[in-house]
Amino acid sequence: IQVHPKDANLVYAAVLGNLFGESDDRGVYRSKDGGETWEKVLFVSNRTGASDISMDVTNPRILYAGMWHTYRTPWTIHSGSMDGGVYRSTDGGDTWKRLEGGLPTDVMVGKTAVSVAPADPNRVWALIEAADDKGGVYRSDDGGDSWTRTNDQRMLQQRAWYYIHIFADPQNADTVYALNTGFYKSTDGGRTWQDYDVPHGDNHDLWINPDHPQMMVNSNDGGANVSMNGAESWSTQMNQPTSEIYGVTTDSRHPYWVYGAQQDNSTAAVPGGIGGGFGPEDFYAVGGGESGHIAVDPHDYTTVYAGSYGGT
Repeated sequence: IQVHPKDANLVYAAVLGNLFGESDDRGVYRSKDGGETWEKVLFVSNRTGASDISMDVTNPRILYAGMWHTYRTPWTIHSGSMDGGVYRSTDGGDTWKRLEGGLPTDVMVGKTAVSVAPADPNRVWALIEAADDKGGVYRSDDGGDSWTRTNDQRMLQQRAWYYIHIFADPQNADTVYALNTGFYKSTDGGRTWQDYDVPHGDNHDLWINPDHPQMMVNSNDGGANVSMNGAESWSTQMNQPTSEIYGVTTDSRHPYWVYGAQQDNSTAAVPGGIGGGFGPEDFYAVGGGESGHIAVDPHDYTTVYAGSYGGT
């Protein structure tokens, strides 16, 4: 989502649409009344949705969108087409143009992330999944008219369907962040990248304070973390109830306990009711992992079956 910096009622949303088939809802939408009503302003196809959107804060009529042809079936992931990539509007979303000028437009283009640098709106970043080893970090220094690939390392592109995110530093045009399984930062215009330790892997979003860019919040599969020093160190994740639970069951004791498999973590058993809130001391792992189901013997709660990957 992008909100006009001086008109909070003017909002743009990148919509991927139904992931499991054709969907006319895919594309970029605009609201002029704070989200009460929406109009679709960019539509490419019923298989191609919008994976990202970025706004030039110095001229909010200029927008960039990443368009991504994708859908899933029970047996495969489809990602990429000849109509994916970076699109630009210079009139507030009324019209759009697919950008070329050095971008990988002659091959299948998959997931695309885009970010305009507030420190220099002529600098635009794109992190692109593309066939024939043409993916990577692309940089434009003329507002999207021409592009140069600055980095093609696989660590920034791996598992593109699940990751690929890029964020420009609000005050330094040469500093940019990329999120994947790791947390990456470049300070030399996107050429080289340093891996920064974060409390949990699988990173998906980043908010950078526009007035104090050393302050940021990273969200990942384990929760959220705050840095006050440009990603050098982070707050803990042990102060927030952020576990994603895929399946729930209970045992037969009184009061009963509740069991579940945690996203990117172990399984957990917790009391069904406790005064004063929960803490780490109030749960334990019962075996298995995030992908598995848990079954408790109805006659003996000390006997538990828990699964994980590979049929374990």
